[in-house]
Amino acid sequence: MPLPDWPRAHGAPLFVAQIRQQVVDFQVTEELTIEFSGDGEHDYLWIEKTGTNTEWLARQLAGFAGVPAKDIGYAGLKDRHAVTRQWFSVPRWHAPDWDALVLEGVSVLDVRRHQRKLRRGAHRANHFRIVLRGEGLDANTKDVEQRIQRIREFGVPNYFGEQRFGRGGGNVGLADSWAAGKRLPRHKRSIAISAARSFLFNAALAERVRGNTWDTMVPGDVANLDGSGSVFAVDTVDDEITRRCATMDIHPAGVLWGDGSSRTAVPAGHEQWLAALEKARVEPGTRSLRLKVSDLEMAAAHDQVTLSFSLPSGAFATAVLREIAATSASYD
Repeated sequence: MPLPDWPRAHGAPLFVAQIRQQVVDFQVTEELTIEFSGDGEHDYLWIEKTGTNTEWLARQLAGFAGVPAKDIGYAGLKDRHAVTRQWFSVPRWHAPDWDALVLEGVSVLDVRRHQRKLRRGAHRANHFRIVLRGEGLDANTKDVEQRIQRIREFGVPNYFGEQRFGRGGGNVGLADSWAAGKRLPRHKRSIAISAARSFLFNAALAERVRGNTWDTMVPGDVANLDGSGSVFAVDTVDDEITRRCATMDIHPAGVLWGDGSSRTAVPAGHEQWLAALEKARVEPGTRSLRLKVSDLEMAAAHDQVTLSFSLPSGAFATAVLREIAATSASYD
């Protein structure tokens, strides 16, 4: 199903561009914060992969090492249509020789030892280098630079990206089927729940963008401490709260709906989703409404713009791109 065109915070896109015309146009490098112990039963592999799915690669590593796929660790799923660098952990029960691993599009750049399996969400951030291509892009440099400066100062709405909802928004339809009582395999059920919660979050965030309060604290909000999962209630917006929000030390946070979330706050028309989340006893959570974009830089030349920036784990690069350009990908 078609997804809504969630409102933008910084104005209409400045140009139309294509991303991922070449795989190398989209690069992601994971930033991990683990201090390696240097011993233990896990090999940590620093891998560069090109045009390769993270879950597929995890299965290949498991087969090579002779261990169950469930014992392979990685911090997050990375784009398939990209050049990505990320860590994997593999039990070294059979002392695999990683120099002998041969997989197309996969290079092992480094191997470390550690005592514990790598867990999802363990990375601090991802660094992106993205090339946008299209006629006349370099002629728009001044406007793009001004837009980028606004993003540096104010951030962007922290929308879940389109990939969360599947090709053509198909995962939203899956969420409808699940909420209506259709029995799904465990993996698809997880996808349906994720799509439902992400869609509800985006819809609520869109209302804050329309009301121009997505980057400001209002009484009754929950505040998220930048760079962490810490949150606290804001009953009164005083000068200190206003200052901390303006400097992006804290951000207003939105609801990730689950069992116990307020029914009065759920976006209209999706009450069945909330009922299904309650029945499934999905734990509610929060997510920052605003996304701080770090180290944002731009270079323009020959009908292309290259952007580089860092985002915290769980954030989507498309949330940044959509505030600058209307994009399409060559593989769609």
